[in-house]
Amino acid sequence: MAGGQLNVLATLDQAKTQWYHFMAIVIAGMGFFTDAYDLFCISLVTKLLGRIYYTDPTHKDPGNLPPNVTAAVTGVALCGTLAGQLFFGWLGDKLGRKSVYGFTLVLMVVCSVASGLSFGHEPNAVIATLCFFRFWLGFGIGGDYPLSATIMSEYANKKTRGAFIAAVFAMQGFGILFGTIVALLVSAAFRNAFPAPPYYVDAKASLVPEADYVWRVILMFGTIPAALTYYWRMKMPETARYTALIARNTKQAAADMAKVLNKEIDEDEEEAQRQVVGADNFGLFSSQFVRRHGLHLLATTSTWFLLDIAFYSQNLFQKDIFTKVGWIPQARTMNAIEEVFRIARAQALIALCGTIPGYWFTVALIDVMGRFWIQIMGFLMMTVGMIALAVPYDHWIQPAHHTGFVVLYGLTFFFANFGPNSTTFIVPAEIFPARLRSTCHGISAAAGKAGAIIGAFGFLYAAQDPKKPDAGYTPGIGIRNTLFVLAGTNFLGMLMSLFVPESKGKSLEEVSKENVGDDNDAAAYA
Repeated sequence: MAGGQLNVLATLDQAKTQWYHFMAIVIAGMGFFTDAYDLFCISLVTKLLGRIYYTDPTHKDPGNLPPNVTAAVTGVALCGTLAGQLFFGWLGDKLGRKSVYGFTLVLMVVCSVASGLSFGHEPNAVIATLCFFRFWLGFGIGGDYPLSATIMSEYANKKTRGAFIAAVFAMQGFGILFGTIVALLVSAAFRNAFPAPPYYVDAKASLVPEADYVWRVILMFGTIPAALTYYWRMKMPETARYTALIARNTKQAAADMAKVLNKEIDEDEEEAQRQVVGADNFGLFSSQFVRRHGLHLLATTSTWFLLDIAFYSQNLFQKDIFTKVGWIPQARTMNAIEEVFRIARAQALIALCGTIPGYWFTVALIDVMGRFWIQIMGFLMMTVGMIALAVPYDHWIQPAHHTGFVVLYGLTFFFANFGPNSTTFIVPAEIFPARLRSTCHGISAAAGKAGAIIGAFGFLYAAQDPKKPDAGYTPGIGIRNTLFVLAGTNFLGMLMSLFVPESKGKSLEEVSKENVGDDNDAAAYA
């Protein structure tokens, strides 16, 4: 769009914060609420799945999922998410953001319910159907990343755009907390209704048949809030930037936004068409894109990749870390449902004290501090936190120091969310041109999920004790050395953040250079 900015887009950029902004946050945010619930609730029930389907009562300890099954159950949704981010990111630029927005939600709701209805009673049947539905659940979740971020960035005004996108992403925190609350309530209800002795007292009696319902209810419950927002997703108009800049229908864009803003928007049709027709149309694989945005795409993909190695390994394997430092009792001292309750309680505390506050600190300060400094600070503090856990690790595993370990561990979550976990989501929705915005966000997010897969699979094996690995595992480098590795990935993330541009206070057209013609390209970057 060589020259100025379309009037409808300038009006959106200058619009005061009003009701439709908050509606957009809730509608897009409930998708992320469900995303987080579905991706992370699996960590609450994997121990229970191991007890139900892989326990041998003659052994002194209850059963665990075999290494390959743990990796599959934990990682299959992440693989689906990666594929969904690439596919729906591309589709959002081809068909429109709204056109595929409802489909991703339906896919999430259906597959979340189906994963709790996994067929059969034999381990192979249950795990196979669980993995099948969680892959497609992840596929739908993947679509929500680029579409929600792009929709919110294109609806927001430029003054508070960062806070609005951050607020959508912050619903992840409530999704994680809601998952732990559901697990606490369900496990407490079943524990009281069907009391059982600890495993070491009576191995068979410690696992009541009704425990098989616990994990199913937990997996299915998160669909309810998301399903309630489907109607409102379908009522949202297409974003003005897609309609005007990609579909090239400035009249429709002005009409849609006039309804949303309750304000007349006058657009000089002839001048608007001249600007739209004269806009740049270079593609993702063009030399012009590489010159203008190649370094930006490298920065957004690499930082999200490095962040998620640490972030997902921390989130998905909290229960293992807490058990090894003694914050959760040994499995043999509890019955099956009691173990779910203890794991959920520990993760709820981390979510309340570290995860959720971090998200909302970002919402409050991102348009004050800017994306760049929050990301640098977050990576730095995560690096320091991991080193502080790793260096005196033998000190932290002593019973008297468990609380200190949990506090430091919680701080790493706080600075992940008041830091790169939020900003890596926000920046790709702002710095790329409209016709490639959803695609580039999907690519960046998919790079993050590749890091998450490495974190999920890698941590599972790397954190094994070098001398006494868990049954079925090969010796690893131990939790202490794994924490050093995660500190290293965070430090690399901080270095790559130096290439991320600041987008605070700028219109999307300004930061993506859509209002700079090719002739002025060199001057714009000089």
